[in-house]
Amino acid sequence: MEVIVKRRSRRKVSWFRRLFRFSLLLIVLSMLAAVLLLTYLKMEGAPVLQVSQTTRLLDANDVIIGESHQGQNRYWVPLEEISEQLLNATLSIEDRKFYDHYGFDPTRIAGAVVANVKSGGKAQGASTITQQYARNLYLTHDKTWKRKFNEALYALRLEMYYTKDEILEGYLNTIYYGHGAYGIEAAARHFFNKKASDLNLAEASLLAGIPKGPSYYSPQNDFERAKQRQELILRSMVQTGHITSAEAEAAKNKPLELAISEKEDTGAIGPYFQEYVRNLLIEEYNIDEALVEQGGLQIFTTLDRDMQAEAERWVEIELGPTEELQAALVAVDPRTGDVKALVGGRNYLQSPFNRATQARRSPGSTFKPFLYYAALEHGFTPSSTLLSEATTFTFDDGRPDYSPSNFNNNYANDFVTLLQALAFSDNIFAVKTHLFLDTETLVETAARFGINSRLENIPSLALGSNDVQLLELTNSYSSFTNGGKRVEPRFIRKVIDKTGQVIFEKEPVTEQILDPKLAFIMTDIMTAMFDRSINDYASVTGGSVAHLVNRPVAGKSGSTPFDSWMVGYTPQLVTGVWVGYDLEKRLNHATEGQIAKRIWAQFTEHALKDDLKLDFHKPPGVTGVYINPKNGLLATDECPVKRLTYFVSGTEPTEYCQAHMPEEPEVEMTEEEVHEKEKFLDRFIKWFN
Repeated sequence: MEVIVKRRSRRKVSWFRRLFRFSLLLIVLSMLAAVLLLTYLKMEGAPVLQVSQTTRLLDANDVIIGESHQGQNRYWVPLEEISEQLLNATLSIEDRKFYDHYGFDPTRIAGAVVANVKSGGKAQGASTITQQYARNLYLTHDKTWKRKFNEALYALRLEMYYTKDEILEGYLNTIYYGHGAYGIEAAARHFFNKKASDLNLAEASLLAGIPKGPSYYSPQNDFERAKQRQELILRSMVQTGHITSAEAEAAKNKPLELAISEKEDTGAIGPYFQEYVRNLLIEEYNIDEALVEQGGLQIFTTLDRDMQAEAERWVEIELGPTEELQAALVAVDPRTGDVKALVGGRNYLQSPFNRATQARRSPGSTFKPFLYYAALEHGFTPSSTLLSEATTFTFDDGRPDYSPSNFNNNYANDFVTLLQALAFSDNIFAVKTHLFLDTETLVETAARFGINSRLENIPSLALGSNDVQLLELTNSYSSFTNGGKRVEPRFIRKVIDKTGQVIFEKEPVTEQILDPKLAFIMTDIMTAMFDRSINDYASVTGGSVAHLVNRPVAGKSGSTPFDSWMVGYTPQLVTGVWVGYDLEKRLNHATEGQIAKRIWAQFTEHALKDDLKLDFHKPPGVTGVYINPKNGLLATDECPVKRLTYFVSGTEPTEYCQAHMPEEPEVEMTEEEVHEKEKFLDRFIKWFN
């Protein structure tokens, strides 16, 4: 009997030893596996925190005009700019032991496993804030064990390389709150039109409950259900000691004012402008496209939203119902080069092709101011005259004859002044001037103004035969009104990244390229296109819209069989307009030829309605005299038309117009005077003989 007892005792000891050894082996293997796992995770390095964030475009007054967020509306804010009440509410309901664990909570996991086994599924999760953050960054939301395992691995890596505050900040900036709002800042703006830093206890406890089920607990979808979730969170905050029961009761009863869910369609504010800005950042300034689209950038542009609205309004009104007819408009501040408004077509959604920056068309007579500026540099004045008549130009170098014509074959058949030639857009005068100067002169002069398009050294260049871009043509006119300085068109003032660092900044760029005196004289000449008092063998080209603009303006219109142009300016604003068809379809100039001028005039008048009516600045060294615009001579009281016109001091005309002086009447002589004259003649003949 004693032997049997001893044997049983030995067997118990033997099984105990085996269990102990096995348990010890499991512990050793587990520790070894843990060391290997941690070593592997350490070797993997810090996980990259690549989070899609909303990029915002702001106008000249730093007001948002557009957003790019790839469907995820998110604004990153640092932890210190998030309401403390929101932090406490989130920790109380999502992860009370957040600052004590190392990425996952074993107690919660065990409880979740038991609950899931009882329910026969995966109904209950046990993810910590770190795990949820890892899932938002790197994983899907599928409820699988594989995803949970990877989630734990990423959570460990996050805990290894980032502080608790960094993880909590990341979590609150990536968690989804519904309605396209990712992160607490986007949620605070969407639901309460507030910053995350300004949330009170009632608002914070309501928002903290949404991530559990963004659609289910959205106060905009079901307010009562959201309130029930809010009460649960407030009780949880009382249990964790963050607030008192009295504070919880006050927050529960505090009325909540939800923001109106309808959101301004900021994408409709200058869509062609916004798209050009994005392309500019990527293609010219070499900023990564992903960063531009979803990097949380703040892009400060030069757009004036009021001017943009006026531009779009007048393009729509003046184009009318003809859907094929297109238009483009660019408005630039000549002092800085800032692009204040841009329209690339009548409808961005139907056609995103930007006719202001992508299309190149023949500018017609809008090219003539560059020619006449070159003429002023070579000794011409506003009073210089050339013969306006039907002309065929013959060249001795083998080039074919060239026979330009005036509009409707209307010629003075007499000498006309440069002032008239530009106001009436006389083509014969322009080509004669072009050939007199040497055709290469115009190519070089236009390049000085900022025309970068390829120009040919040909006679028809004087009439704008080479294609140019509306943006470059409009901006080049800035030099006429800003004292002769060339300015670079500026769309972007600066770009700030999500951390507040300036990654790009552009100041206005100007360069003195013209003689200020000649630039002012050209401006004075270009005001004549609106002066109907000088109508003669032709009418001034701006007479039909002169009554629409009640301030000093200058400019030049132009046309081709396929295009209608108007570029004009005030001291504050240069605006260019193009109207035409995308395909090779001719314009009906009888009905469509004035549209560009009307868009320009209406936009200029209304865009500057609140601005001072400034005169163009007259520099020293310029003298104004009244001339007869028909012959360029000093006007007399008898001249039916006289115009104050400016010249470089010392080049103004000195001869008075005699064309309208009264003839001296014949005086009849008396008989005595006749007799005396005859006697004088007799004496003179006698003396000579």
